Amino acid sequence: MASSITGQPSSSFDFTLASEEGIEEICKTTSQIRNERGIYTEDFEYTHTTCYLCNGYYGPCFEEPVCATCHAFLFPGDLSYSEAVPIFSEKTDDGDSGNDEPADLYFAGERRQSQLAQLAGGRAAEGSAANVGRVPGEARPVPAPARPQSLDQRLEMLSTARQPDDLDPGVVECLPPEVLLAVFSYLDDLSLWSVGNVCKRWRHLVCTHVAPEQWRASTLRRWPLFKPLRAVHDWFAAYSQLMNSCPCKSCLQQMALQSHPPGEENSWRRNRLRNELKSLRTDPPEGIEAEPLDAQCCHWQASITGPAGSPYEGGLFFLYLQVPYSYPMCPPVVRFLTRIFHPNVSRHGDVGIDSIQHNWSLALTISKVLISVQSLLTDPYCLVCMEPGVGELYLNDRATFESVARAWTWRYAMTDVLPCK
Repeated sequence: MASSITGQPSSSFDFTLASEEGIEEICKTTSQIRNERGIYTEDFEYTHTTCYLCNGYYGPCFEEPVCATCHAFLFPGDLSYSEAVPIFSEKTDDGDSGNDEPADLYFAGERRQSQLAQLAGGRAAEGSAANVGRVPGEARPVPAPARPQSLDQRLEMLSTARQPDDLDPGVVECLPPEVLLAVFSYLDDLSLWSVGNVCKRWRHLVCTHVAPEQWRASTLRRWPLFKPLRAVHDWFAAYSQLMNSCPCKSCLQQMALQSHPPGEENSWRRNRLRNELKSLRTDPPEGIEAEPLDAQCCHWQASITGPAGSPYEGGLFFLYLQVPYSYPMCPPVVRFLTRIFHPNVSRHGDVGIDSIQHNWSLALTISKVLISVQSLLTDPYCLVCMEPGVGELYLNDRATFESVARAWTWRYAMTDVLPCK
């Protein structure tokens, strides 16, 4: 026997008869129950025991919001795998209008694999040539950022059984420090920071044998817009704070690789981005800063200061932008590199703005996109949310929402002022 909102029994319940006040009351009651259970408190954190997209079907996520397979499928960062998007199509000199069947499509995959194989062979030859004549004990160059596995590599791993390691238990723990340091010397900064969090012994080796200047250079290379307000005495701690404030480490790897799509950049995109960059440097919007990370302006890093009067006030939020060669015909990809508790920002850092998702216009620029993101911090759009639970909390319990958002701002967006716990 179903019951209506008023509590009177009825044989059949029609949801169309429910008033808006009744539905809002149900949502408010659900929100109160969640808060009474302690779900949304100042210490609230997303638990990433499994990938929140596939729920662990494609493998472990290692406390990241998205596993490596889902990330390679939904957020491909290696732009060399994507096809160039032609902005204009013209009729060629031979009179071909382009309506004939494109026979090259059947061989595009094989050609791409052969090109990648040649590129990998060339890099291996360069690496072997660089090691010839190296003096023992000579300082090694800074290792290149680790390249995340592509989707075809992930699928190959999932479909192929892994051979057993045949290692005795405790062998790795018994390795002498000299062997561990020799292995650590081949790691990039992100991998080196990861091994420093494995155990106290490895952390002690990393802290005592890696120069502070190396951590300073790695921090400024990963976050070129990081400008601390006070003197930094421990750059490893500063690097750790910025890493812990990032929602997705794979996005940091994508930003560091700075891969470029195939084809050539058109003059329209190049001139427009040059004018936009000039405007951002001469007359930047208040609280907004953006800089390209490569010569082709495909990868950008931006920073947004939390608006005054909002729970994000005082925080500095970093963002990662991917600008395709088809820009400005196609919008850039915008992701947060700083954790933020907001209805329109997913736990992975993706931003849900209608202007860059569905209603992109040629009149929009990178500066206007960042202004839209900044205005979203003061006026969330809760009809369509990236995190429905957070949007429900914003509508029904504004005080709790602001308390959690302010705590996240202090914890993750003010690392240069307030030390992390």
